[in-house]
Amino acid sequence: MILRITAIAILSVTFLYTNAADTIIVHKDPRIDVLTTKQAAINKVTAHLASNGMFKGYRLQVLNTRSRDAAFKTKAMLLKNFPDQKTYVLYQSPYFKVRVGNFVNRSDADNFGKELSSYLSQPAYVVEDLIEYIPKADEFQ
Repeated sequence: MILRITAIAILSVTFLYTNAADTIIVHKDPRIDVLTTKQAAINKVTAHLASNGMFKGYRLQVLNTRSRDAAFKTKAMLLKNFPDQKTYVLYQSPYFKVRVGNFVNRSDADNFGKELSSYLSQPAYVVEDLIEYIPKADEFQ
């Protein structure tokens, strides 16, 4: 009986000693936290950048046609009705594509598409594209 009590006591002390030995105390410079915060902000911005430095975003494709005249007439109509949105005509042989807007979020592009639908005979749809965008200083923090 005494042998059992002694064995249990030895095992208990050994268990407590091994659990206390694996505690690690880290002393670090507080400037490391500042640097990691800055690096996290940089990573958020670069996640939205393409290799050429332009932002990955969305535009609404309004027209896809072989007629150059129809493409530029649609562009003129969009510029007249939506002067605050940039309009683009792309040529990908043999088609002319008319796209409008520079949207960072897809939801913003969808909302503008609903507003745009009253001016068009055919629906506009959201496409991923490289957009012209300059982020605000605190936008991705």
